[in-house]
Amino acid sequence: MFITPAYAQGAGAGPAGDLFGMLFLILPMVAIMYFLIWRPQQKRMKEHQEMVKGIRRGDNVVTAGGIIGKVTKVVDDNEIVIESGEGAKMRMLRTSVTEVRSKGEPAKADS
Repeated sequence: MFITPAYAQGAGAGPAGDLFGMLFLILPMVAIMYFLIWRPQQKRMKEHQEMVKGIRRGDNVVTAGGIIGKVTKVVDDNEIVIESGEGAKMRMLRTSVTEVRSKGEPAKADS
């Protein structure tokens, strides 16, 4: 009725040293992960970095917190000032911008 431990263990531990069979399964999985996950993510990151570098005064932006506003001043390479309402100005990091809705006019040279 019950199987003794000697019969349950079987004849051996299985095929040990079947390295080529294991590589035959692992390499295609790594290739699939690269083309379906890593490569598109790198492309999205590159597009976001280019969008963030291109922010200028007058752009309407959406932040990661869902705030929609207009860029009134570009402080430096990392910070911008956004006006989201009448007199409501916020100083934010460029990286918190998730979308640029409409482009504004280029800044004047003497500003």
